[in-house]
Amino acid sequence: MIASQALPRSNDPAISTRLLCVDILRGLAVAGMILVDNPGDDNLAYSPIQHAKWNGWTPADFIFPSFLLLVGVSMAYSFSARLQRGESRRSIFLHAITRALLLILIGILVNGFPVFHIHEWRIEGVLQRIALCYLFSAILVLWSDWRGQLAGILVCLFGYWALMRSVPVPGFGLPGGDIPFLDPERNIVAWLDRKLFMGRLYDGVRDPEGVLSNIPAIATALIGVLAGQWLRSAHAKSTKALYLLLFGTFGLAAGLFWHRWFPINKNLWTSSFVVFAAGFTLVSLAFLYWVTEIQLWRGKWTMPILVFGMNSLAAFVADALVYGPGYSLTVHTANGGTQNLHEYVNTCILSLGFNPPNASLIYSLGAVLFCWVLLWLLWRRRIFLKI
Repeated sequence: MIASQALPRSNDPAISTRLLCVDILRGLAVAGMILVDNPGDDNLAYSPIQHAKWNGWTPADFIFPSFLLLVGVSMAYSFSARLQRGESRRSIFLHAITRALLLILIGILVNGFPVFHIHEWRIEGVLQRIALCYLFSAILVLWSDWRGQLAGILVCLFGYWALMRSVPVPGFGLPGGDIPFLDPERNIVAWLDRKLFMGRLYDGVRDPEGVLSNIPAIATALIGVLAGQWLRSAHAKSTKALYLLLFGTFGLAAGLFWHRWFPINKNLWTSSFVVFAAGFTLVSLAFLYWVTEIQLWRGKWTMPILVFGMNSLAAFVADALVYGPGYSLTVHTANGGTQNLHEYVNTCILSLGFNPPNASLIYSLGAVLFCWVLLWLLWRRRIFLKI
């Protein structure tokens, strides 16, 4: 079940092992998710907060992989602490299974909110991907060391590359030969999703959280596990920050290099995208680690971000309270027509004289503020939601 728990105070030894930089980066990712999920105009929003249509990337494309990588970082800390307390690997894994199933259930419920049309209810989604990556990563975290985890990353990345390159798409042929490589609709990921979930896909004929693209997403979480184990090590803090920066820079360069043969593509979560996005997250984590753990620049500036970062599950639900009704509920307009609530509010903002990109941004910022207020109410009561 979902549990609510009082948040430990800053002088509580229970949070002495928490890394503030992880909570801050997670908070920024959650805020970015809400901002990107809720544009006033899906087509006229500023390009940096729109996802790339297909190959290529925008800053918005870093949000989800950053969050998923931080899931891996947190696993390295939490699993180690539980093992040190004497919990068995079996009990930890059984809890991981329960947690994954609950996340999948919440994700499916969030997809349907608030109308729940059974015949087109989307099955795949963000929380579902997090759950699967968490569960499969847990196996390697519990029953292997860093070598096994690194091997898992390489198998996921290069195996997915081989799958996308070498396996013919039924009814279309071989990618790069009979059909263009990474064709938006004629690829093995989209084909399988249509076979399994036709009529329930986010983009009609494909889904950005496809079944097969969970394979490289597991690598994203495992990279986070390795980063978390490095941060837990006994090395000097300056050394930790430096190597995070170096590996992050290498990831950015390697992803761009691999892009020539396996394009960076968030929709398919390509292997080059995994490496490139992980590079961005590791560089960001290195910077925040330097700020909060080495320079100790902490204080009141962190609170607004931690409201998101320490209650991320509640933030996903809050986001659904904006996104779902915005596109599902309708409003009668003055001319006798109807608009969905999202379009109606954006039209009202436009009527105040803002140009379309600015009106869209104001709507997005309003969604972030609405969610923040809901989470701040929980923060005031020192409550966060967890599974």
